[in-house]
Amino acid sequence: MAQSAVRFDQVRKNYGHQAVLQGVDLDIAAGTSFGLVGINGAGKTTLIKCLLDFCHVDSGRIEIFGTRHSESHARARLAFLPERFMPPYFLTGRDFLGYMLARDDRAASEDRVRAMFAALDLDAAALDKPVRSYSKGMTQKLGLAACLLAESELLILDEPMSGLDPLARARVKQLLRQLREQGRTLFFTSHALSDVEEICEYMVVLHQGRLRFSGSPQALMQDYARDSMEPAFLQCIGSDADG
Repeated sequence: MAQSAVRFDQVRKNYGHQAVLQGVDLDIAAGTSFGLVGINGAGKTTLIKCLLDFCHVDSGRIEIFGTRHSESHARARLAFLPERFMPPYFLTGRDFLGYMLARDDRAASEDRVRAMFAALDLDAAALDKPVRSYSKGMTQKLGLAACLLAESELLILDEPMSGLDPLARARVKQLLRQLREQGRTLFFTSHALSDVEEICEYMVVLHQGRLRFSGSPQALMQDYARDSMEPAFLQCIGSDADG
């Protein structure tokens, strides 16, 4: 049996009297490209916050590569890109990358950094510019570069395509497919269901704090007798796909 990269066991989280996660059971095998989808307010961000120990879990257990998520060393094997990525505005791109890699006792040669920037369609001249001068798309690419250069076993990317133009989106998807081929574990959220279909082998639909579906993107379409992801997803969560 493949090792679990991430495991949620009956995880519950409330904010006041509002139940946000209602007994989530989920086991993501190491080396899997995994997609988490759901509408706004479904509980996706809360699930990630719980995984990263950014907020307290009311009940249940979360493990990262077999270690309780609240143990600091459990998170040493992952890299995380938040949906709203805001690096320190006063650093240059080079300073930011150096700082992030140094935190994990890593380093990247100039050639590797420039190659990563090229792969993300980001001008190498941005390395020596302050982050405050970056556009939204450039900032997102910088965050992706930091995650990818870290070469972590598990990448948690929350809406990584946010702010990217079509060329950059295509470049990022190519890089993520390469990670899948290398056997890395990818935990990916996106509102673009076509991206999940293209990148992920396995996915879950989270709705109102509960898992509505787990399986491959193809299985989601087959289960709901639909030939594309969007109407299958809408039917899965009980919305009118034809309305």
